[in-house]
Amino acid sequence: MNTYAVERYNLSTESAKEKPVRTPSLKRIRVQDEVLILGGGVAGCAASIALARKGRHVTLIEREETPRHKVCGEFLSGEALEDLRLLGIDVTSLGAVPINYVRLAAARRAAQAPLPFPAASLTRKALDRALVAEAIAAGVNVERGRSVQVLGRAGTDVWQATLEDGTTREAATVFLATGKHDLRGHARPADPQRWIAFKMYFRLAPAQAAEIAHASELMLYPGGYGGIQPVEEGIANLCCVVQQRYLASSGNRWEQFLAKMQQDCPHLAMRLAGAEQLLARPIAITHIPYGYIRPTSEDGLYCIGDQAAVIPSFTGDGISIALHTARCAAAAYLAAEPAPLFQAKLRSGLLTQMRLAEFAADGLNNAFARAVLPFCLKVWPGVMRVTAKLTRVAHGAAVISLQPAAEA
Repeated sequence: MNTYAVERYNLSTESAKEKPVRTPSLKRIRVQDEVLILGGGVAGCAASIALARKGRHVTLIEREETPRHKVCGEFLSGEALEDLRLLGIDVTSLGAVPINYVRLAAARRAAQAPLPFPAASLTRKALDRALVAEAIAAGVNVERGRSVQVLGRAGTDVWQATLEDGTTREAATVFLATGKHDLRGHARPADPQRWIAFKMYFRLAPAQAAEIAHASELMLYPGGYGGIQPVEEGIANLCCVVQQRYLASSGNRWEQFLAKMQQDCPHLAMRLAGAEQLLARPIAITHIPYGYIRPTSEDGLYCIGDQAAVIPSFTGDGISIALHTARCAAAAYLAAEPAPLFQAKLRSGLLTQMRLAEFAADGLNNAFARAVLPFCLKVWPGVMRVTAKLTRVAHGAAVISLQPAAEA
């Protein structure tokens, strides 16, 4: 088995001995809530805040005891920044780095263009911590360190989540926000390309850190692509994806794959010259069904975040889609819109953006395109701005007031 087949949290900056908090193993505890949210990442927290501020009784269950680093490019588009502002999250106070430029590099060529919207970069650990705190402040009952094993029906109008110790939580409505982790019976389709994603933090040499101070760089290589950009505290995030068959040619080893990436893309080698790797090993995940949009759902089950749609990573729109789907689902629930109708409308709204992103991703993985793209973009840098606009989430839909019910 690939040693990177599951998400890793054994980081040098965190205790490897940290254990989830367990509640007493009392079997068949039944706690019925108005809304049960499974997953405490960006989508789950955003939905819980929106609902709690409207006076709904919400319980959120998250498998991790504390926020951790996750595989994520950590790019915050203009749409994401606006959604976070409405949720009460001030990313500047959290140390977010403004991102003003995008660069594309392949082999020894690179092209740059200004972004057509405001953007920033912030670690998921910092963002998730702030979102959980805001959810608790809004009145959400947050249970951390609890793992949902099964989600099924306990009756015609009741969903039942079974936890790792056999206890259960029940609610008429569930928001499925487990991110890249599927629950039994609600799995997304297989990933035919067998993508594997890695994330590593680096402290770059001063000259290289200055070069990417306000830029997000996309780098192309056979079998995938990667991005590097600054985050808080002068650190750079390298997040990359590769198809399994290409990783196999590097012995399925991170060190060999990193060396191969630098060989295929000298621009990355230049960026990492003299850099210090900050994690003992990369964080990694598999099963990334790019292009997936959930076509429908069941009554009382709203699927959001990566459980609703998975856009190719190069767009930098993953966090934005998580927030967008959470906002739209909360608005649908508050308007008594059935979950199957919500899911179908969400799919329709995201379909064009997703297909354009898939088309562009196929181009990035083409050898000829890798050879000519940087040259073409230098001649016409505006195409990067156009692509960035076309693959953005439309922000105008489902705008709801996020003030508490008494103030709305």
